[in-house]
Amino acid sequence: MSRERDPYRLPRAGWEIAPTAGLASIDLNGNHGALTGGEFIGESTVGGMVVFAIYQALLTGLRTEAMRKRGEIDRSTQVQAIVASVWETTKQGAAVSAVLSVVLFVFPWLGFPLSLIGMVGLGKASIDLVHAFWDGLSEEQRSDLHRAAFDAGVSLSQLLGGAAPASQSA
Repeated sequence: MSRERDPYRLPRAGWEIAPTAGLASIDLNGNHGALTGGEFIGESTVGGMVVFAIYQALLTGLRTEAMRKRGEIDRSTQVQAIVASVWETTKQGAAVSAVLSVVLFVFPWLGFPLSLIGMVGLGKASIDLVHAFWDGLSEEQRSDLHRAAFDAGVSLSQLLGGAAPASQSA
């Protein structure tokens, strides 16, 4: 798992969120359970699309907020970038979620292994969100966080991949 450090590249939701999206299901008609295979597949596909969309919105929002703070883009460009990336990822998420929902409908016993894989994927997704958040901070904010963590006896450099300032790394 490598970290994308290009501040101009918008991250994309990928394999890390797919297992969770495959397990997500939204009860669209309020009957508290899928009565037919079509209903199960439809509700699982919509749930997966929502998971992909939310994750992509967070990733893009955090990255573009950093760009906006640096003055590289304005707010309207930021919103357009978020909407465009969420739309593209939602289309991808629909296909992935539909396939996974069919697989789970045919082989329901795969739900448990998929949930275990989903926990690993959510861990990676969480790390990606932390990195996107960190990249959005100014140098002053980063320094303040490093100082507070150092005072508390916590090493942020391990979490953030060696991004500690020289004064705090000793």
